[in-house]
Amino acid sequence: MVLTTRRRVVTTLAAALAGAVAAPAYAEAAERSDRSARPQPLRRAHAHNDYLHERPLHNALAHGFTSVEADIFLVNGDLLVAHEPAGLDPTRTLRSLYLDPLLARVRANHGLVHRGYRRPVQLLIDIKTDGVAAYLELDRQLRSYRRMLSGYAYGHVRLGAVTAVVSGDRTARAPMEAQPVRYAFYDGRLDDLTAAEPAPASFIPLISSNWTQSFSWLGSGPFPAAEREKLRTLVDTAHADGRRVRFWATPDAPGPERDALWLELLAAGVDHLNTDDLAGLETFLRVHDH
Repeated sequence: MVLTTRRRVVTTLAAALAGAVAAPAYAEAAERSDRSARPQPLRRAHAHNDYLHERPLHNALAHGFTSVEADIFLVNGDLLVAHEPAGLDPTRTLRSLYLDPLLARVRANHGLVHRGYRRPVQLLIDIKTDGVAAYLELDRQLRSYRRMLSGYAYGHVRLGAVTAVVSGDRTARAPMEAQPVRYAFYDGRLDDLTAAEPAPASFIPLISSNWTQSFSWLGSGPFPAAEREKLRTLVDTAHADGRRVRFWATPDAPGPERDALWLELLAAGVDHLNTDDLAGLETFLRVHDH
């Protein structure tokens, strides 16, 4: 796998996007961006169920988050964002809540989502139903935004301002894996770390797992030594393969248990801390993650 340098990616991306918009309008937007106080981006902050916040995406970015999660359903040929079918609203599409606002940020910030932050921001897209059909529509939509997206083409990965990662319905894996060119990557599971022939990090750059299925400790009392060793072994194995790690279903109610577990995740090198409490995780990481 060959990775282009981030500097080259950002330069190329900014140049490509500049041609698609009127320069004066985006120069003015960039100046406004400079004048407004922006928080330092938090490389480990992941907004779980981000779309449930008052201002999806925007609230998370305002707190410095660098990873957000959106659940999608395929409805009448479009991708709607909701936690469950009862919450579906035809105005809340993946394009309107995430893709278009991200593109606007990237254009205003000279090829970056967070000004000065040269790593890709992760958009984790959880397909709730109709895995294959939903992915094919997602792939069709992502191609319209390819200039801002990380992509894979014939064995090579090019990093962009935004990296889309597909999670949820596992039937989406087969059509993704068969594509010689794509603009999304796949969210793996712990089994992918021990597979006889593991998929490369160019396909599975992220490993996600339900914390409670692998660990009994929920932050109260000492972390069992065997579980601490298991956690660090999992993270080290993933990192050795060039993959990042995220756990969901960790304690998320404010209190000492949550802080204790988050501290252990940081100590083990877990890449994304999962939360619905944007302000709580921001405060924690600004104190503890250096």
